Amino acid sequence: MLDLAQLQDAIITHWHVWLVTATIIVMAIIDGIQLRVPNKLTYPMIVLGWVYSFTLSEYPGWEGLLYSLAGTAVGLAVLLPHYSIGGMGAGDVKMMAGIGAWMWVEVTLYSFAISAVVGGILAVAMVLISGTWQKHYAQFWNIWNEIMVIRDPEKLAKIAAERKPTMRLLPYGIPIAIGTIMYFGWAGLLV
Repeated sequence: MLDLAQLQDAIITHWHVWLVTATIIVMAIIDGIQLRVPNKLTYPMIVLGWVYSFTLSEYPGWEGLLYSLAGTAVGLAVLLPHYSIGGMGAGDVKMMAGIGAWMWVEVTLYSFAISAVVGGILAVAMVLISGTWQKHYAQFWNIWNEIMVIRDPEKLAKIAAERKPTMRLLPYGIPIAIGTIMYFGWAGLLV
């Protein structure tokens, strides 16, 4: 069990992880309320991650900046395909890029993997609770078929935009925050 002094030491030692944690919690709350993650949070998170990596990280200078840029690119890459076909918002993608800017490649990949599992669980729970399993099951296979047949991201995004008002939407910033914080805890990055 962590006492107050140990928690204080952990926050001071791992301040950057705690800052990322607090930031993604705020982003998740806003996404849950507004169904969007605002640029006024995502862009500063990304840029400040680069600044931190260049100046204060364990590898300051160009090496830290390169790790940060690589993490940013991975954060973008893991969610950009979903965004390109209309499966999520740009704010979610930039949120993951911000995590990458601060936490670099390895942590970003683990964060994404756990977030994907959390997102899947939350999506299934939302459908079960709403009692619309048949509708969403059919919609899933319809979307899957569109992806396999059409294969043009622009056309898929247009179809997704037309379908969006009829769908139950999951604010994906919430699974990103939960999955990332779960990984931070599991990996001992918060203590």
